[in-house]
Amino acid sequence: MPSTPDGSVPAASLAGPPVRLRRAGPADAIDVATVYLASFHARYSFPLAHTDDEVRAWIRSEVESSKETWVAEVGPSVVGMMVLDGGELEQLYVHPDWWRQGIGHRLLDLAKERRPDGLVLYTFQENVGARAFYERHGFAAVGFGDGSGNEERQPDVRYAWRTGPQGPEA
Repeated sequence: MPSTPDGSVPAASLAGPPVRLRRAGPADAIDVATVYLASFHARYSFPLAHTDDEVRAWIRSEVESSKETWVAEVGPSVVGMMVLDGGELEQLYVHPDWWRQGIGHRLLDLAKERRPDGLVLYTFQENVGARAFYERHGFAAVGFGDGSGNEERQPDVRYAWRTGPQGPEA
């Protein structure tokens, strides 16, 4: 996926809705938090470990950190977000109004492009949609947790994606 000098991916290079992928900046924190919260609340029956206001403050710190936070835009609206930290895909959320329109796929392709040596991630075991999505895109489950390692205390699954002969590993 070719990028422009500012690191964004022009909409013309993408199939489907006219989506632009770009690095997030501090001004995007509210929109990124809105996507995260809308997606989380629509997907899960259990509550977040933190209040929505605490999540907004945390997202602001994520966007301002040295981690790579990316947004997917359709027109002026942020409709998806992704956070990369080293070889870990820490977050990938798409607003529920935009689910199943290829936006998560585009963000994941960008993550693979940015981390060609491989990625690891966690998702909750109950999120069968996300699990199927990652498995369709070459990730393999490499570990299952009982929830003791995350703040929501929900069973999770660790996924890995690797290129080359080494394949998935924890």
